[in-house]
Amino acid sequence: MFNVGKIVNTHGIKGEVKVQRITDFEDRFENGNQLILEKEKGQTLELEVDGHRIHKGFDLIHFKGYDNINDVEHFQGLYLKILENQLTDLEENEFYYHEIIGCAVYLISGEKLGTVKEILAPGANDVWVTEREGGKDVLVPYIEDVVKEVDVSARKVVIEPMEGLLD
Repeated sequence: MFNVGKIVNTHGIKGEVKVQRITDFEDRFENGNQLILEKEKGQTLELEVDGHRIHKGFDLIHFKGYDNINDVEHFQGLYLKILENQLTDLEENEFYYHEIIGCAVYLISGEKLGTVKEILAPGANDVWVTEREGGKDVLVPYIEDVVKEVDVSARKVVIEPMEGLLD
């Protein structure tokens, strides 16, 4: 299962929840979509979206059959997930975060730089946080000039660092 959002709070008294989005796909929270709520000890609950709107940068979602704040207040802090078969097909040179995190990063010379541990999305392009053994993390911008090759099946990324990137 893959995270698509985290329930951060309730909203109002009619069963809406405030969700911090963890997906780039706008359609994940459309009416009729199925989401899975991961509860404690690996228990899950299937939910159907029957209301969605955006408010102050958060997704406000209502689930079918959950019409009161008391029905959803215990969802706070839990993650909304989808199954692997719900993943959307991507264009060429597009990747899911879970495909990139954990990949080994090599310089174009063949020297291993480290491993991608996190992906940040600060604006125009993603930034891959690469953990070096015995050194400070390197922030690798996901741009054509830097990232030269991505092979998710081999779990390998090749970069050509621009001046100052490794300092």
